[in-house]
Amino acid sequence: MARADAVLRLIAEVPAALLVLTEIGVLFAGVTARYVFHAPLVWTDELASILFLWLAMLGSVIALQRSEHMRLTAVVAGMSAAGRARTDALASAAVAVFLLMIVPSAWDYASDEWFIETPALGIHNTFRAMAIPVGAVLMVVTALTRLLRLSWQDALFGVVAVLALAVALHFAGPWLKGFGNWNLVLFFVVLLGAGVLLSVPIGFAFGLATLAYLATLTRTPLTVVVSRMDEGMSSLILLAVPLFVFLGLLIEMTGMARAMVAFLSSLLGHVRGGLSYVLLGAMYLVSGISGSKAADMAAVAPVLFPEMKRRGFQEGELVSLLSASGAMSETIPPSLVLITIGSVTGVSIAALFTGGLMPALVLAAGLALVARWRGRNEDLSGVVRPSRAVIGRAFIVALPALVLPFVIRTAVIEGVATATEVSTIGIVYAAIVGILVYRQFPLRRLYPMLVETAALSGAILLIIGTATGMAWALTQSGFSRQLAAAMTSMPGGAAGFLAVSIVAFVVLGSVLEGIPAIVLFGPLLFPSARLVGIHEVHYAMVVILAMGIGLFAPPFGVGYYAACAIGRVSPDAAMRRIWPYLLAVLAGLVVVAAVPWFSIGFL
Repeated sequence: MARADAVLRLIAEVPAALLVLTEIGVLFAGVTARYVFHAPLVWTDELASILFLWLAMLGSVIALQRSEHMRLTAVVAGMSAAGRARTDALASAAVAVFLLMIVPSAWDYASDEWFIETPALGIHNTFRAMAIPVGAVLMVVTALTRLLRLSWQDALFGVVAVLALAVALHFAGPWLKGFGNWNLVLFFVVLLGAGVLLSVPIGFAFGLATLAYLATLTRTPLTVVVSRMDEGMSSLILLAVPLFVFLGLLIEMTGMARAMVAFLSSLLGHVRGGLSYVLLGAMYLVSGISGSKAADMAAVAPVLFPEMKRRGFQEGELVSLLSASGAMSETIPPSLVLITIGSVTGVSIAALFTGGLMPALVLAAGLALVARWRGRNEDLSGVVRPSRAVIGRAFIVALPALVLPFVIRTAVIEGVATATEVSTIGIVYAAIVGILVYRQFPLRRLYPMLVETAALSGAILLIIGTATGMAWALTQSGFSRQLAAAMTSMPGGAAGFLAVSIVAFVVLGSVLEGIPAIVLFGPLLFPSARLVGIHEVHYAMVVILAMGIGLFAPPFGVGYYAACAIGRVSPDAAMRRIWPYLLAVLAGLVVVAAVPWFSIGFL
């Protein structure tokens, strides 16, 4: 089994790493040819799109091999060892069943795509669509090898439990059809919720609930689900996801993040609560580069936490502030959530990038007030205020890193590159600065970074794909019309709609995380927001911040546990200390919701 696992990893990781490099090269070549030489390459988008689906599926395989698909672990963590083993078997069996149901339909879908050719390159679309069945087969083998590694009793329990559920739904189908849309509660609340709570990866839980609904109650061919997955995962805008993830890892490797934090520390580190301000400022700046909250926190925490502990900060306090700053910075471009909203709702990404800066600043001010009060007993003995010369030197060292967020935003706003292409400009800039200025570019770390980029991107993109299929099923059932009617009929007009949306997305953020929640409910709720007179960019900022609160709020927020893992702190240590910070974020959210100017004043 160990040899089989090693071979599977090699089959997925090497091509995925090469695909990340190729995508960077293709898109950067397109930008250079168009903007520098004024000779556009018409085939770059086509080739990038073909390779992108392969990258997404191979990344999903790697994420499954590494157990890095997003899942809720709060419930399972409280079980006994035997209970966790049974639950792991159940989750692996559920993943395998979903993939086995998908493979035949994915093969049929890819075969049908032979009759479509790309306009510029003339390549049959089957060569792109084959990524889905190939990736699904590799994931099936991965899931089965994971089952075989468990005890035969646990593996048998998982398989029998999933098959028993399938048989029960099959025979109950004719009876369930009489309940109409109330069946949505059974499949997309009860069944989906049970899967998520039992630690089935969120993307697979979405897909399994959708397939169970369609197979039990409709005659819809499952190739429709595959086509919706393809549509959700193949949007070229989403290619920004792996590229910005790689950029976040690159700035950490080259020392750019460390230089920015060192400058902020020299500027504010000597005042009471100053390192808390530095952490907030660093998260604000780094979020404008990486687009990934995990990458943001991983770049900032190792630099600041040792000195903050020396000054008397409790570990729980540090993780609490780190988590709250993650929620605060969700709207800072080029956030992956902003890119996803633009992809699934049609809202201008340039407008979202412009509108996201001020809301985060409002929340940062609230967090700074709480940090100042909580740090009133900070030990400043031995802390010397740096001279202007020291601050100046730190600024000069950090200047190439500080310029990067402005390079990225300017390139998008001025039309030099699209939101997808601009990430390649940032990558090339970071590589040049890392080599020539900071003299840090260890090649031995490049391959692991490429593989990590593919794994995180695959985990995100599979969720988007299966959530797109789930959203299609909900729309076809008539649920979207009912939801839109219910939301628009809420008392209080626009204010009532915003209040309900805040509550709903705090809950969704804690359970589903930002990206799957947006993919599922964004296409349904954004048109309703427009109907009641809410600007779409303002509404985007409100729901993103609400989801950020849910994402980083214990006990269910996945972001909170990611912050604890990065800070190497037990989740229990921060559970009691985080609430003042989250209340500050909530107060800032209310201010942003009440004053649309913070979101749309600079559009």
